[in-house]
Amino acid sequence: MTVTEEMVEAYSALTGDRNPLHFDQAFVDGTPFEGLSAQGGIATGLLHALVAEDTPGPGSVFMRQNWRFPRPVYIDETIRAEATVTRVRASREIVELSVVVVTSDGDVVLEGEAGVMQVGSENPPPPPPTPHPPPLFVRGLRPRAPLLWRLELEP
Repeated sequence: MTVTEEMVEAYSALTGDRNPLHFDQAFVDGTPFEGLSAQGGIATGLLHALVAEDTPGPGSVFMRQNWRFPRPVYIDETIRAEATVTRVRASREIVELSVVVVTSDGDVVLEGEAGVMQVGSENPPPPPPTPHPPPLFVRGLRPRAPLLWRLELEP
C-alpha cells in the first residue's frame, strides 16, 4: 500500500490526530524527520486487516499487541505487513504472531508481537507448526496479495 496525503487526511478526520508531523512541513523541518509522516495507526491498520482477512481470518480479534516504531512512514512510501505464526494454542483457538511492517526498500517501520483469537470460527486457527517450509503472511503491496505461509517451530 502506498501511503498518500489523502490517507493521512482521512485518518485525521476519523481520529482527530492532527499532529504537525503529519501536516506541517515547516514544523517537520525543525525535527530529525525527513518529511511529513503518516500516523502510526495507518501502519497498524495493515496488521488489523491482515489478521481480520488473512490469518487467522474472519472472526479474529487481537487479544494483545506490542508494537515498536523504529522509524516513521513517510508520505508516498509503499509499505507491507507481514506476520509469522510463532505459536498455536489450538485448544483455545489462539495464535501468537511476530509482526513487521516494512517499506518497499526493506526498512522496518513497525515490529512487534500479537496474540490473536479466532472467535466463533468455522475456520480453526492454522495447524501447529510443522517442519514444512514456513508460511509468511503479507498485506499491503496490492489489494488481496497472495499469501505465502511461514511457520516457526517452538523450541
